[in-house]
Amino acid sequence: MSKILVVSYSWTGTCSRLAKLLCNLRPGWQHGEIRLEKPRNGRAGYWRCVLDSALRRKPSIRYEGPPPKEFDAVVLISPIWAFSLAGPMRTFVRTRRSDLPEVAVISVMGGAGASNAVREVEQLMNRACLMNAAFTMQEVEEGNPGARLLDFSETLRAMTEAKRGRTVENLEPQSA
Repeated sequence: MSKILVVSYSWTGTCSRLAKLLCNLRPGWQHGEIRLEKPRNGRAGYWRCVLDSALRRKPSIRYEGPPPKEFDAVVLISPIWAFSLAGPMRTFVRTRRSDLPEVAVISVMGGAGASNAVREVEQLMNRACLMNAAFTMQEVEEGNPGARLLDFSETLRAMTEAKRGRTVENLEPQSA
């Protein structure tokens, strides 16, 4: 059985909820969380987060969870801000890329930008992601990601167990 780690960064709690749902769907999958060293609150905090993403900045973070290198695959769950990967996830991937085994990416967005985030993760790691999926904030907040999230988890589990390598799967958000 494959060992899978789910690592999330969440400013509003939406990505954290999705990560916990994914771990609940797959008992045995563990969850790690990325947190900003200096939490940001309110409107000013929001805009600073957006600027970090748009300007590709790497804010200081701390990671709370098991070491990624002890797993067969890591699922990165991150919001999309300014059509880009969230700054804290950028920092995590950049600083831990040598410890990351196979990587899958789940993006949570208002409407667009997931492909940009996947491309950035691949550039930071200098290799392809195993698979990716995108969910809208509305899907997560309304509790609708279940079937696609289950499909994602089953595909990832099968891929890691079969050691298929670099097959890329895209699971797009459902239209509203």
